[in-house]
Amino acid sequence: MLRIKYLQGENMGGKKKLGIKQMEKQQDDKAIEEKAKKKDEKKGPPQKKSTVGILAPDAKDQKIVAEIKKLGVLTPYAVSTRYGIRISAAKDFLEQLEANGAIQLVSGSHSLKIYKAAA
Repeated sequence: MLRIKYLQGENMGGKKKLGIKQMEKQQDDKAIEEKAKKKDEKKGPPQKKSTVGILAPDAKDQKIVAEIKKLGVLTPYAVSTRYGIRISAAKDFLEQLEANGAIQLVSGSHSLKIYKAAA
């Protein structure tokens, strides 16, 4: 009878007992997972992405020109993040301001131009 049960696979063993090192590793993995879950809970709801505008502000508006002059160094990235517009629109806006005489080109290459407020 025992032989039949053995051939049918009923007494073929079971889950092995874990060694001490394996149990420690398993506990460490669980602790890391719990910390990650707590961290995710603290973040709160996801932040909304803001849409980037295509139209640059008016280069002839005195309020905007005065605000631009207060900034120390002007790059397309700085203007883009300040007004929520695309980098290409910020580049065009800075070129318009330079043509108006509100800012001066300090340094630049074909990819990045740095401006400062005109004195």
